[in-house]
Amino acid sequence: MSERPYLEFERPIVELEKKISDMKDFSVGESIELSGEIASMEKKLARLRQDVYSNLTRWQKVQLSRHPKRPYTLDYIELMTTGFVELHGDRYFADDHAVVGGFAHIDGQPVMIVGQQKGRDTKAKLYRNFGMMHPEGYRKALRLFYLAEKFNVPILILIDTPGAYPGIGAEERGQAEAIARNIREMSRLKVPIVIVIIGEGASGGALGIGVGDVTMMLQYSWYSVISPEACSAILWRDAGRAQEAAEALKVTAEDVMGLGLIDKIIPEPPTGAHSNHAAIAATVKQEILQAFDSLKGLSVEQLLEKRIAKYRRMGEFQE
Repeated sequence: MSERPYLEFERPIVELEKKISDMKDFSVGESIELSGEIASMEKKLARLRQDVYSNLTRWQKVQLSRHPKRPYTLDYIELMTTGFVELHGDRYFADDHAVVGGFAHIDGQPVMIVGQQKGRDTKAKLYRNFGMMHPEGYRKALRLFYLAEKFNVPILILIDTPGAYPGIGAEERGQAEAIARNIREMSRLKVPIVIVIIGEGASGGALGIGVGDVTMMLQYSWYSVISPEACSAILWRDAGRAQEAAEALKVTAEDVMGLGLIDKIIPEPPTGAHSNHAAIAATVKQEILQAFDSLKGLSVEQLLEKRIAKYRRMGEFQE
């Protein structure tokens, strides 16, 4: 068995998986009957997985959302849709490879899909800018939103970003304005918008394509005003206290659901989305279709009224 990438808290699981694999190979190679021992170890493995994944800390869930094998936007597009036609460019400056988008069908339902895309190897990570969008990325997304509205096609958004790109060039080209404009314009688009946070949902990087009618999070994704590392670096001048920051920020799907900021948590396979791409894609697809179906009967006026009311209910204030 080739060693798979794993997180530190997964080490005991991976080590036991390797022992089982080695025992199976030995049993076959030496023609020795070890089925009883193997079955016993597999039961132990199942218990270990249950114990580890049912007691994850907030920081461990953040790590899981960044797992190198976790499915990205293009993986979901491949597994959930047919006839995807990718559209490029913002018609002002460039084509931002950190965001992909285009028309597709999900079980016959036409949709406009827009999502942030990360890379798996070094070359792809640099090409995708680690999923961090530039201003032209937000303007590209907005162009596609307008196109969906023009043809009366619902919008599906997949969020997975450590934040908007903070470089000087991005600031010079109006990063904050691009995000703010998207937030305003998305609040009044006349088509249904369904959002799924599939991994990381950080700060304005997420909010710039994150205003919609139904917002869902995968079980091991996170959503916050800032990443734990950036928060700890600002507050304590020590990025090493990210675990402490994650606890304070309450970034997990359960936390965000409790705050009333999302509408639903989508369960992942017991060992995370990275362990079974097909299973999580099937689950996400079903939830997306149900969400669109729940919005079908609304008039444009009702859709916009409910969307604005949803965001006005968020947070608390005193006069």
